[in-house]
Amino acid sequence: MSTQPPPAPPWLDAQATAEALPYPALADAVEALLRDDTVTVPPRLVQPLAGGGSLFVMPAADDRVAITKLITFVPDNPAHGRPAIQGDIVVFDARDGRRRLLLDGPTVTARRTAAVSLLAARRLARRPGGPLLIVGAGVQGRAHLEAFAAGLGVRQVRIASRSRASADALVEHATRLGLDAQRVDDADAALADCPLVVSSTTAQAVALRARPRADAFVAAVGAFTPHMVEWAPEVCRHLAASGTVVVDTRDADHEAGDLLQAGLDVGALPTLADVVRDTPAWRRARRADGPVFFKSCGWAGWDLAAARCVLAAGSR
Repeated sequence: MSTQPPPAPPWLDAQATAEALPYPALADAVEALLRDDTVTVPPRLVQPLAGGGSLFVMPAADDRVAITKLITFVPDNPAHGRPAIQGDIVVFDARDGRRRLLLDGPTVTARRTAAVSLLAARRLARRPGGPLLIVGAGVQGRAHLEAFAAGLGVRQVRIASRSRASADALVEHATRLGLDAQRVDDADAALADCPLVVSSTTAQAVALRARPRADAFVAAVGAFTPHMVEWAPEVCRHLAASGTVVVDTRDADHEAGDLLQAGLDVGALPTLADVVRDTPAWRRARRADGPVFFKSCGWAGWDLAAARCVLAAGSR
């Protein structure tokens, strides 16, 4: 007697994955995950590749859902017309082991990173209406523009990039969304006019050397290894001394290049979970004034939140 193989799980391509992950709902899913004590996320495995890139293997689970993210990151791919991040996320039922979904890895990475920044801005930004400065006009710059417009109601955006063509393309996209957008050629000078800042560069060298405003919220997402950097060390030390620095998770203790290269004790900084749960660590660290610097390095828990968000939408 022959047994029929189980049906293949639904595979969501990039467009379908994006449509299943609206930014406000995804930010809510991230917050719910941070309150869930059943979530477990082991350290990610990073395998160097012969071409200078890395293979990331990132599992996570709660009491209902398990995921594994398999992506490659090759930083110079965009210069050759290829995406820097490629791969998929496999979603399983945590109780019976069934494969439930396959999600497009780069799309989830872009959207969940921006949704985490959105949640941080909801909680920490003193002037969440902007104007918003985006430094780095690639995939993450676009995702953060969309997320902050959808989730915070931002209407004015300034965009800086080493590539004028990339900045102009993102300005055009913002204009199509109905935003007041313009390219700026000096990101340091633009900091003075923007209480919301997102740095989403390739983080191969310092991109920002000026100090953000005293009422600024900064989401720094480009540097996610100890050797990457976007913000000058002296600026990071100033932010730690005069404002509040928050990291996305404890994985940042050994991955937050901007902060590590500034010589800061990253392990002593509060995490986004501390903020959401209002822990004693957060109450000790928060200041009533001064800039807020949110350092995001990535975590498989964010991908689990995205999977939960997709499954919840499908069940409604």
